[in-house]
Amino acid sequence: ANGAVEMGLLPSLLGYQLRLAQRAIFDDFAEAIGELEVSPGLFGMLVIIEANPGLKQTELANAAQLDRSSLVPALDKLEARGLIEGRWRVVAGQRRRRCYVLTGAGRTALKKQRSRWTSFVRALSRAAGLGHA
Repeated sequence: ANGAVEMGLLPSLLGYQLRLAQRAIFDDFAEAIGELEVSPGLFGMLVIIEANPGLKQTELANAAQLDRSSLVPALDKLEARGLIEGRWRVVAGQRRRRCYVLTGAGRTALKKQRSRWTSFVRALSRAAGLGHA
């Protein structure tokens, strides 16, 4: 054998091709975002938090389509980087809840990311022959 791995029927499966396309887009996204080093998933969470200041974890998880085991490490990462701040909110008769807002640094980073993301999507749309996004 020449070291090549036989892929069997995978290349003929639509799901496999979509996964390869997704990885290529994510790689291009990472290059477009550059030093900001935010994955598409974290970018999406920042956008949702910006649009919904004070959002509870469960609401954010539902909006971002994440389960709690994926959400908490992502929130911890964003908080450690100073992009979001978690605040405890107490409502009478309910247990306290952790809610999230963007920090000043988070707003600045998101503005820069949004600009780069918009340019990236336009270039991707042109390459795909989709006109404008």
